[in-house]
Amino acid sequence: MRMRRKKNLDTRLENCADNLFEIHSDELNFNIAAQKKEYLDFAAIFGNDNPLILEIGCGKGQFACEFALLHPEYNIIAVEKYGNVIVQACEKAKAAGIKNVFFIKGMAEYLPKYIPDGVIERIYLNFSCPFPKSKYASHRLTHKRFLEIYKPLMSKDAEIHQKTDNMHFFEFSIQSLSQNGFKLKNISLDLHNSGIEENIVTEYENRFASMGMPIYRLEAYID
Repeated sequence: MRMRRKKNLDTRLENCADNLFEIHSDELNFNIAAQKKEYLDFAAIFGNDNPLILEIGCGKGQFACEFALLHPEYNIIAVEKYGNVIVQACEKAKAAGIKNVFFIKGMAEYLPKYIPDGVIERIYLNFSCPFPKSKYASHRLTHKRFLEIYKPLMSKDAEIHQKTDNMHFFEFSIQSLSQNGFKLKNISLDLHNSGIEENIVTEYENRFASMGMPIYRLEAYID
């Protein structure tokens, strides 16, 4: 079902302009668009050179905001393509006075145009859409085409951290990551009973866990 546009959305997004960048491009071919770099100056945006963390699909911002508060030594770039959703994340961060989180509204395929190579120390993929039909597999955020987008952005020791409630998507992710140059560690088939520390519970995670569903988690890195 299509999401209804929120009332006064444009005005609300404009009010978030100091911590939100909206991707606009007339070029529909992501690879061609990325050839003309328009790198964002994150040192100027955040006012420091702290390490950069990237969350793709930040939803309403619960993870990004909590992570930012727990780790002021990091700067968080939170990406979400839906204006209806990201506006709530931006407003949440502003209301809490969080300075080390910055939001990008747009599709992940355009990120290489705006983020320099080798600067991201960790990528979080929290409860991404699993796109269960096989014909839509290329839309999954752990598909090869996305992994090839992430790789240049990642620093030498960077990691990808994924959480999902979907077992088949998790199995797909393990296979895709393994086949595309990543090694895996800290794999959990039941995160909430695993003993893994400092797990920030997202909106979706809280819903699924309350239903007794296991949460799957992994960490991936390039050796």
